[in-house]
Amino acid sequence: MAIPKFDPKELQEVGRFPGMPGNPDVIVYNFPMTPKEAYTALYNKKPIWQITTMESRMFAPKCNPDNIARAFVFDGTHTPQTGGTDMFGIEWEFVPQVGGSMVRPGKPFIEDANEITDKVVWPDIEKWDWEGCAKANAEYLSEQNFNICWFLNGWYERLISFMDFEGAIVAMIDEDQKDAVKDFFDKLSDLYIRIFDKYLTYFPNISAFCIHDDWGSQKETFFSPATAEEMIVPYMRRVTDFIHSKGRFCELHSCGQLLKQVPNIIAAGWDSWFPQLMNDTHKIYELYGDKLIVGVAPEAFDPAATSEEEQRAKARDFANKFSNPAKPSFYNIYAGQWLTPAYREELYKQSRINYSK
Repeated sequence: MAIPKFDPKELQEVGRFPGMPGNPDVIVYNFPMTPKEAYTALYNKKPIWQITTMESRMFAPKCNPDNIARAFVFDGTHTPQTGGTDMFGIEWEFVPQVGGSMVRPGKPFIEDANEITDKVVWPDIEKWDWEGCAKANAEYLSEQNFNICWFLNGWYERLISFMDFEGAIVAMIDEDQKDAVKDFFDKLSDLYIRIFDKYLTYFPNISAFCIHDDWGSQKETFFSPATAEEMIVPYMRRVTDFIHSKGRFCELHSCGQLLKQVPNIIAAGWDSWFPQLMNDTHKIYELYGDKLIVGVAPEAFDPAATSEEEQRAKARDFANKFSNPAKPSFYNIYAGQWLTPAYREELYKQSRINYSK
């Protein structure tokens, strides 16, 4: 596909919608192609403009009990966020102050991973309301959107839900529990592949999957790279291979300081990752941006104290560093506070110019 040259008419506003809380409205430009086509082109390493993720639509359907339990339903059903019981029967309590749910700590469902075989009841996904949910989302999942299906409770996160954090972290390295954890993660991958196959049957307009599995804190990874390589990567890779076999893309959502884990993220088959801002996103891009599409954040600035021309200069500088046709990137989803109308317009313009050279 030939990339069209930038035309200033593209900067005409054709619509807008509210940004994330605390961020400016998102202006929709007169794009030369659909946002879905541009998003897909980036994943295929033939970028059209600097994707800021406003070009995508989040999808987390009501039919998956995890999404109700986690207060994370994003679909066409307009379901209230309440918390509840997840697909394994674990109760999640909604915390309004933080807008999400958690398992109340202190009374873990199991205390030793070797109890998993006897105590864990695996979900019967055939009983989920797939047809009803598909009908409710016929318009929500438009063919024009790059629809990203968000899937919570990955491998380590699922283990935490059963064992609390302390029990799960010990089970990952305890020689008496590791085999049970590996067996559980293997069966979990089987389940997730079956669920994603259902998703693609009933929601064929899904473009990509974003799977959650937090691996770190503000300052450090929870476990060593060697532990992740042994205990998690092989089971993740089975799922990403399946998703790729269906012609879809894979994004990892993993919070924390994870520079040490990036080689494992790549080995597990992920196409992209948005590091949280405690990470040096420029360094990650420099080291690994040829193997992983990285969400890069700009240098911080105060929009209120920075002139429009200075903002535009910063946007051009960002584009000239990170809108590289041979090594494309995302604009980081956590950096919305700097994506002012002036910055975004200049970033779009300069990235279009760079990517169409």
